[in-house]
Amino acid sequence: MPLLDWLNKQDAVRTVQKVPYRLLEAVPELGVGDTYTDNMLIQGDNLQALKALLPLYAGKVKCIYIDPPYNTKSAFTHYDDNLEHSLWLSLMYPRLELLRELLTEDGSIWVSIDDNEAHYLKVMMDEVFGRKNFVANLIWEKADSPRNSARQFSSDHDHILLYSKNPDWIPNKLERTEEANSIYKNQDNDPRGLWLPGDPYANKPYSKGLFSITGPTGREFSPPPGRYWRISEEKLREFDADGRIWWGPKGDARPSIKRYLDEVSNLVPRTFWKKDDVGSNRTSKNEMRALFRDEASFDTPKPERLLKRVLEIATNPNDLILDSFLGSGTTAAVAHKMNRRYIGIEMGEHAQTHCQPRLKKVIEGEQGGISKSVNWQGGGGFHYFRLGETIFDEYGSINHNVRFAELAAHIWFCETHVPLAKSADSPFLGIYNDTAYYLLYNGILGDRRPQSGNVLTQAVLDSLPKHTGRKIIYGEASRFGKPRLEAEHIIFKQIPYDVRAV
Repeated sequence: MPLLDWLNKQDAVRTVQKVPYRLLEAVPELGVGDTYTDNMLIQGDNLQALKALLPLYAGKVKCIYIDPPYNTKSAFTHYDDNLEHSLWLSLMYPRLELLRELLTEDGSIWVSIDDNEAHYLKVMMDEVFGRKNFVANLIWEKADSPRNSARQFSSDHDHILLYSKNPDWIPNKLERTEEANSIYKNQDNDPRGLWLPGDPYANKPYSKGLFSITGPTGREFSPPPGRYWRISEEKLREFDADGRIWWGPKGDARPSIKRYLDEVSNLVPRTFWKKDDVGSNRTSKNEMRALFRDEASFDTPKPERLLKRVLEIATNPNDLILDSFLGSGTTAAVAHKMNRRYIGIEMGEHAQTHCQPRLKKVIEGEQGGISKSVNWQGGGGFHYFRLGETIFDEYGSINHNVRFAELAAHIWFCETHVPLAKSADSPFLGIYNDTAYYLLYNGILGDRRPQSGNVLTQAVLDSLPKHTGRKIIYGEASRFGKPRLEAEHIIFKQIPYDVRAV
């Protein structure tokens, strides 16, 4: 398979291994609504945030949608085509590697892009995801009208490159539309309802498909040369007796097999997405204006209907969605309204100034975008996170800058997927689903020697708050053997080796 090469590619390929694991620090005052939700909004560099998510969500994300920078001349301050093109490719490669690891085995990734990098991105994604996992290049009609100021061509479309984790991925079919159903009629008042005359011929040889049949007016019909009836003579006569054959309004037309509307399935997705169906750039800018009154903050927002179409095809309710270039927050907003779980990552300050307020409005029941079409009434919640300290130092030990409360919050979230309600100040972190969690670290038991109290002994166990059910205890070492741990219902996890960031 041909591979894409560019300046400093080898550095980009090795980038993932060099990215340190960081703590995810909850910011409770910026979270909104239901505290037991899995929904997350993360502010910080998306490469480091994706690495931080890897221990928690590897293989668990059903659908990834990203809308990365398009690498137009406005994407970088000082544009040099060769240099900036290489920078863009180096930006994308390690992120795609991490995104692949986060996908479920039946998951898919959708990447919006324009002609500047679409074809280079296609070759790169062939390398990262495997060419056999390429599904489609979807064409989104983004423009409402031509741009007559264009020097050569007015660009009417963007691409959405779609890849699956495995080649046997099957998309959901789309619900039938009024337009799709409008071609069904009932010309003979058939009590079975609306129908469409179907082609009676088959192109491939069919042993029972060569015969002549006489219609109601006495006219005889045979298949054209090289073609065959789709069904046998016996079956055709059976259908005719049952009123399932249409001979035309005068009874002298070739026989057609009726296809009833209530017998047809939903629609197979198509690769051309019209603006009338999923919205355009103008649609999304109007949505932004209604929400923020400062549409200039986002040059290329995507309409909610576009993301609705993606999630209808790629997911079902309660599936986990990830957008690591969250931008204006559209993916998270649509996922929330469609009862999907989500993780959104945004580096800039508008993670707090735009994404967070937008999701807050969604929870409060805002009625823009797709709200009315999905009967959105509000509710739910999300947690807000920022990137904290790196967990490990260069020697694999816990970073000395990581304090007890920070490590406690990280371990609690790793174990429960729910942020710790308040800053931890004792070894007992709390009980979740009848399991008690404890952390022995950094001399939390009060001994003046930092390492003291970090080893599970009988004295330490006696000092911990009691719990009769299962207990998970993190510490540097345990003096209990396996039988004793089992008798006490203890699962011991050793620091740093069992801290989930590897």
